[in-house]
Amino acid sequence: MSRIDGLHKAGLDRMPFSEPSLTIGVEEEYLIVDPVTRDLAEPPDEAFNKCGERLKNLVKPEFMKSQIEVATRVCGTIKEIRNELIELRSVIAEVMGEYDLAPIAASTHPFASWETQLHTDKERYNILAENMQAVARRLLINGMHVHVGVEDNEMRIEMMSQVAYFLPHLLALSTSSPFWRGELTGLKSYRLCVFDELPRSGLPERFESYGEYSRHVAVLVESGLIKDATMLWWDVRPSATFPTLEMRITDICTRIDDTVCLAAIYLCIIRMLYRLRRGNQKWRTYTNMLINENRWRAQRYGIDEGMVDFGKGTVVPFAELLEELFEIIEEDAEALACVDEVLHARNIMKTGTSAHRQLATFEKTKAASGDEQKAFHAVVDELIAETVKGF
Repeated sequence: MSRIDGLHKAGLDRMPFSEPSLTIGVEEEYLIVDPVTRDLAEPPDEAFNKCGERLKNLVKPEFMKSQIEVATRVCGTIKEIRNELIELRSVIAEVMGEYDLAPIAASTHPFASWETQLHTDKERYNILAENMQAVARRLLINGMHVHVGVEDNEMRIEMMSQVAYFLPHLLALSTSSPFWRGELTGLKSYRLCVFDELPRSGLPERFESYGEYSRHVAVLVESGLIKDATMLWWDVRPSATFPTLEMRITDICTRIDDTVCLAAIYLCIIRMLYRLRRGNQKWRTYTNMLINENRWRAQRYGIDEGMVDFGKGTVVPFAELLEELFEIIEEDAEALACVDEVLHARNIMKTGTSAHRQLATFEKTKAASGDEQKAFHAVVDELIAETVKGF
């Protein structure tokens, strides 16, 4: 991702964009488990209601009854995001604990089966279940979304095309779904394999303007295919609810430090893209064909096997790409007071992602006990502990 290859003149045909606010918000989805059986569990309505009361409606049921979604308030700094997430996770863990349940921040459960899960009785989810059938029934997956305030519609569309280049890098740092229904998938992020079965998922389409984007959405809405733009499930999209550019590709991070790190990196990338545009430059856009190769490598290998540097035309170790990214967004991390949070990615490189730790715990326990079920239980125990560790 060298500077020389990545940058080029933006042209002088566009009016200047207004400066984005760069506010930030994070959404996380958790699975709810029984700490005794380690299997998924459905919290009673009373538990959800109590979480809502404690967290001022920053929590809601997700598609599956064994899931729960939280969202931070609109924040002005990365440090505010950390404090919000600490409160959200702590309250969820405390309330669920009152019902002998626990949340885990992982994008798939190590051994649970989707066939036994029921979806939440809510109009939007009922429509999804009816339209998508078996595809929807398999959606036993969690994600993490990061919203960054970009109020100018034209800027959001232009940035969406440019930021796509960096999405595989963010995914690689977040992986937490190496298991599926009691199988070692061989992938660090199996979640995307499930999610990609949905229509209107994957890398975003490319549009020349917000008007062009709106016209395409209107065709789908007027045809009765979708209710609104919230049913575009791309890896990054202009939020239909907030004036933000919403990053959606990442697995949910089990450790809160990793979540904060990825939010900080994404925020810095968005600021960098605005800074370039202000100087009449922009990040080069690449075809989805090329970016999808790195997206797949992130799914399959995470941070382990490197990614393609399109300028060099060769696979480059991920650690090297990460250091180059640090250089590109250094100015932005300093301006946004999140240097330490960004550089935490080096710790992820050293200790691995949640997927690495889950696999290591599974193999260690299985080797010591010879019991695969015991090994899966050990993974769940670790996920429970790490989800709320260090608060």
